[in-house]
Amino acid sequence: MTMATQEHVDREFGSIEENELRLDVEKAEQIIDALNQDLANVYVLYHQVKKHHWNVEGAEFRDLHLFLGDAAANLEDAADEIAERAQALGGTPISGPAQQAEHASVEYEGQEIYDIRRSLEHDLSVYGDIIEATRDHIELAENLGDQATAQILRELLVQTEEDAHHIEHYLADDTLVN
Repeated sequence: MTMATQEHVDREFGSIEENELRLDVEKAEQIIDALNQDLANVYVLYHQVKKHHWNVEGAEFRDLHLFLGDAAANLEDAADEIAERAQALGGTPISGPAQQAEHASVEYEGQEIYDIRRSLEHDLSVYGDIIEATRDHIELAENLGDQATAQILRELLVQTEEDAHHIEHYLADDTLVN
């Protein structure tokens, strides 16, 4: 028996409490589910980008190493914003690696090491999936009357799109040559 099973649990994962933001619990539940998917997606991409940050090699090592470090930090900041919003709405942010993998709509590329062009292509694909999901979740939040969550996601979307755009530049034909 683990220590956690011996202690009193304040809130079961998946349960929704009344929130001080006065958003109906049924609406909050839908938004929290979307936020937890966003949170899981961001963590999948964070770990993938961080792996590429650690393993990048080649003539453009320094620029890419720095960019990927910054991109990982942006993802970590996004995860924090998303988790705090889910908690403010009366939910429990998804936090365990196994649960994150289960709730994510994107897939981690795996433990293998690829050349940097292939790695960035994998990252860009996941960024694109996250961008699409974020747009859908902005619309969901708006439709449910949660303008603040929609605004938080919009702000995160701007940074996500900017990082994806930088990756597009790194993948231009005149870079990352063998």
